[in-house]
Amino acid sequence: MTPPIDRERLIADLRDLVRIPSITGSEEAVMAWAAAALRDAGLAVDEIAADPDAIRADPAWPGREMPRSALPVVIGRAGRGTGGPDVGTHAGRQDGAPHRVILSGHLDVVPAGDPATWTVDPWAAEIRDGRLFGRGACDMKGGVAAILAAVRALGATGDLGRLDGELLVVLVPSEEDGGQGTLAAIRAGATGDLAIITEPSGLDIVVAHAGAITFRLTVPGRAAHASRRHEGISALDKLWVITQALEADEARRNAAETDPIMTALGMPYPTMIGIVSGGEWASTVLDRVVADGRYGVRLGQSDADAEADLRACVATACAADEFLRDHPVEVEITGARFGSARVPADHRLPVGLAAAAESTTGRRPAILGAPYGADMRLFVNVGDTPCVIFGPGDVRVAHSADEHVPLDEVADCAAVLAAWVRSELLA
Repeated sequence: MTPPIDRERLIADLRDLVRIPSITGSEEAVMAWAAAALRDAGLAVDEIAADPDAIRADPAWPGREMPRSALPVVIGRAGRGTGGPDVGTHAGRQDGAPHRVILSGHLDVVPAGDPATWTVDPWAAEIRDGRLFGRGACDMKGGVAAILAAVRALGATGDLGRLDGELLVVLVPSEEDGGQGTLAAIRAGATGDLAIITEPSGLDIVVAHAGAITFRLTVPGRAAHASRRHEGISALDKLWVITQALEADEARRNAAETDPIMTALGMPYPTMIGIVSGGEWASTVLDRVVADGRYGVRLGQSDADAEADLRACVATACAADEFLRDHPVEVEITGARFGSARVPADHRLPVGLAAAAESTTGRRPAILGAPYGADMRLFVNVGDTPCVIFGPGDVRVAHSADEHVPLDEVADCAAVLAAWVRSELLA
């Protein structure tokens, strides 16, 4: 039996979440709300005030885009093993069945951008035609609301008290700028046998994702008066040299991929430059341009592997250019470091989740790869916890004006999560 979902409470939770403007770096208020909500749903709750400086020193530090003074993590617990003061260590059951499963989501959001580009207030959680609008509604407060609704459903049927194992709900900050929150949770003991992150996937199951690193190129030139521009060397022209090299590198790296789960994406490993700045005077040849961009991490690569590829591409382009040969472009890795991750499509996690989804909704989810980075890779690569992505919403509207999530998908996701937890942890 699938536990019933309280749709009215689910919508109320999602509206509350969206109305808290939890922009990356300022998540304290939303994490306090989350801790109270998990307690209300019947979970024991640990509120972890992780030290940003200690996480910065961790060998697995995933980078950051925003400064922060706090890194609050909230972990709710139910089932066997929840009596201690903290999450503690994890050890699997000898019979091979899951001892601990994790439902996880992030509560930070990107800025709303220009309000004039929205047709609704980004923080009002307005509902139109069965969709809830607002910054973070899709990415990924809809998924977090689904987790809460699933837990409430399990509590309403008494299943939380009958779990033959442990359920952790891991809610984190700082995913949008790298994943420091999930790393902090893992270091606090939030690992397990199976994990689901409810990022938007249209209720399909993402078993593999690429990654990305953010970079800064400092491109030199030689200044000259505009009337004698032919005696100068424009840094903008030299940026074009590097841009062409990056485009060719992008084409090679994508053409080399043979895994069908990634080739189905068309371009699983995009490279782009998003910010360009330079120049001090309109009639002076630019002697310096700074460009910030994003470089894809291939499936199977670490962020360090991708950085080596990027540096090699730029170095080769510089060596082939008469000016840049003696005045090479400086390359810095400046922000988030999203590595890649994969769980086999025939692993018990996607197989069991697909079965729970089909029995609950009547639709069998597709098994997909994704071209973007996610906290999944931290659970898999750092926490040794098999993890997939399964959540409501279309990632194409994430980070956009009029971001929204279909409420039917949020409710369906909650029902599937509750059914899956029951299938894994009820004897």
